[in-house]
Amino acid sequence: MRARAPASSANLGPGFDTLAVALDRYVEVEIEPANRLIVRSEGEGAGLADDPSHLAARVAIDVAGHDRMAITVRSEIPIARGLGSSAALAAAAAAAAGAGDPLAVATRVDGHPDNAAASVIGGLIAAATVRGSVRVAKLPLDVSLVFVVIVPDLTLSTTKARQVLPHEVSRDHAAFNLGRMAFLLAGLADSRLLVPEATEDRLHQDYRSPLFPEAPKLLARLAAGGALATCWSGAGPSLVGICRGAQGAAVQAAAKAALAEADVPGTALLLRPDLHGLVVDRDGGTDLWRERPPAWQVRGPAGVADGPEPGAGSQAVEIGRV
Repeated sequence: MRARAPASSANLGPGFDTLAVALDRYVEVEIEPANRLIVRSEGEGAGLADDPSHLAARVAIDVAGHDRMAITVRSEIPIARGLGSSAALAAAAAAAAGAGDPLAVATRVDGHPDNAAASVIGGLIAAATVRGSVRVAKLPLDVSLVFVVIVPDLTLSTTKARQVLPHEVSRDHAAFNLGRMAFLLAGLADSRLLVPEATEDRLHQDYRSPLFPEAPKLLARLAAGGALATCWSGAGPSLVGICRGAQGAAVQAAAKAALAEADVPGTALLLRPDLHGLVVDRDGGTDLWRERPPAWQVRGPAGVADGPEPGAGSQAVEIGRV
């Protein structure tokens, strides 16, 4: 059985641990019966842990209750960059192993429901744990919006990024974020209402800037290049510019120029929202990549996978249960 889940960008400025949007970079997990555990990986993270310690193997073994399987992981999602790679991988592995509730599995593994819910459900979501259960609301999203994501060649673990946050926040800061999140939700539903102030935040972004000192300048360049609003992606270090589709290419070019000027190795991706979320192919006969080849098959001159064209997507035989 195969399953595929999209990347996600969480927080989106003021929506700390609450908001996330699914984006069209994917991880695919394929599981077949075998006499012993076999783990293979391609694309992002290839070869880092092709053994029982691989996250996909741990999730699949836990779901299936045994390790007699061959697991193949193929990923386009940069690891430890704030794009929900762990949540997406956990959701895809759980579904491919036959989990009845991949969202619950992915939330338990990842620790937070926002990225997991976006990867399972797709689109823009709000998620929270309510009385021990994950509650998710799919929110209106203007699908003309695109997301330019600056992905520096710098890893940043969520654990480390959380360690720099204060344990308490003032009432003024909490009220500030609530007001900005109201503007953000309005702007994401209708791009005509999206204003730069919508992604302002006083709970996490400024505290995390010392972990990536170039972030404020890069965010400013995204805005100067035409992004309607800018923010960190999850715990970072990736940065997001939310744009109208017509301005996406120009903002991406500005992002690449900003990386070069700041002497920060990395790339700038032009991504669209993924509206399908988790898709499952139960018999291995469905082409999950009908509209474009996956990034791990598209090799640049240095052997590095080039990013897929924005807007690519696919249909599968079954939408993952939520």
